[in-house]
Amino acid sequence: IARDHLRRADPKLGEWMDRIGDLSLPRPEPFAIVHALARSIIYQQLHGKAAETIFGRLQSALGGRRVSARALARIDDVDLRAAGVSAGKARALRDLAEHALSRRLPTPAALLAMDDDGAIERLTAVRGIGPWTVQMLLMFRMGRVDVLPLSDYGVRAGAQLVHGLDAMPTPAELAALGEAWRPYRSLASLYLWRAVDSAKESKNR
Repeated sequence: IARDHLRRADPKLGEWMDRIGDLSLPRPEPFAIVHALARSIIYQQLHGKAAETIFGRLQSALGGRRVSARALARIDDVDLRAAGVSAGKARALRDLAEHALSRRLPTPAALLAMDDDGAIERLTAVRGIGPWTVQMLLMFRMGRVDVLPLSDYGVRAGAQLVHGLDAMPTPAELAALGEAWRPYRSLASLYLWRAVDSAKESKNR
């Protein structure tokens, strides 16, 4: 239903969807909010492999796979630096732990009851957490089907490619384009990301 809707609503996107093949909407999955947000903080502005390495070192330094608020509160700056965590991200992790331990961080169940704007408002109170980070959580952890990350470079580049635009659309222009994709803007975002990857792969052949 979602793919059919997008093809009808935006034939140009539909052409790329046919090239790319079937992608599925993200599915909700259980998650621990401190762990998920800590991972997002580490991954900001880093390539995937580097971020994965640093996050793995952080997990080891904390003594387990799950990153908890108590473990973050106990670890010292020397150990964070040894794991490759920058000073700015260390401050963000400390603020995340403080929010969790003082019960100012909503639980996953509470987040489920919030709309997207409410979740963004609550979680961006944490240092280092911006709207994009919350949107990734909403999309990939909570399985929200109508999320459009307006500031995302890949989504904007995909929209430029799919619609043959002279320049990358501004967030406002992307929002206007995205009206046609409601209520499945998450799936449209996945296709826009994949369109950019497909174009790169074609160039490299």
